[in-house]
Amino acid sequence: MKKSKLLAVIGGLGVAALSIFLISADHIDAPAVAGTTADITDFYAFEGESSNNFVFVANVQGLLPPGQPTDQAEFDETVLLEFNIDVDNDLKEDLVIQAIKRGDSMYFFGPSAPAMQGLESTIATSTRRSVKISTKDDVQITEENGMKFFAGPREDPFFFDFNKYNEVLAGTASSFDDPGTDTFAGTNVLSVVVEFPKSMLPAGTTGVNPFAPSTPMYNVWVEAKRKQ
Repeated sequence: MKKSKLLAVIGGLGVAALSIFLISADHIDAPAVAGTTADITDFYAFEGESSNNFVFVANVQGLLPPGQPTDQAEFDETVLLEFNIDVDNDLKEDLVIQAIKRGDSMYFFGPSAPAMQGLESTIATSTRRSVKISTKDDVQITEENGMKFFAGPREDPFFFDFNKYNEVLAGTASSFDDPGTDTFAGTNVLSVVVEFPKSMLPAGTTGVNPFAPSTPMYNVWVEAKRKQ
C-alpha cells in the first residue's frame, strides 16, 4: 500500500453522528489556523437523499466575499482533510476518508483503516478516486462504486446571528430577534463533499444514545492536517 509523507493535525471539529442531521461549526478558529487554507468552518454529517447513504461535508476558508475573492480561493495541496469514523464508541478513529488536492482535482481515499490513529496520518492510495474541482460556472460531481464526490465553492449555509450572540454573552440581550440576522449571508466557503453507502461501514454502537438506544451510532469528526 503506497502512502504519502506524514501529515500532522492543525485543526479539527467533532460531532457524533446518528441517522439524523448534525453539524459542528467554528468560523472563528484558533489564531494559528484562522484565515489559513486549513481553517475549517463547518462539518455536516447527515443521511443522504437515499436513506442507504451517509453524506459528509467539510467547509474551509470561510467568510469569502463573492466575486474575485471566491474565484481566486484555492484548496491547498499541502493540506489533507480527513473524515474520521469511530464505530465502537472508543473515541478513536477506526476508518478514515481522506481528501487532498492535486492539480485541478480533489483526490479521495477510503473509507479504510488508518495507518495510525491520532494527530498524524499518512495517505493510503489503494482506493483513489477523484473529482475535478468545480467553479461557480462549472460544477463537477463524480460518481463511482456507489459514492459521489464534490469539491468547490459554495455559499456558506450556516445561519448565525453574531451580534445577538455577543449581546447574550455580554448580558445585554433583552430578547431574541425573530427573524434574526444571518451574519454569514452572502459569504462563501470551499466545500468538500463525499456521499457513500452505509454498507461501507461496520455496524455502529447501540445503547449509547438514551433517546434512541436501538439506533447504531458513529462518532465522526474532521481534521485538517498539513504535510510535514
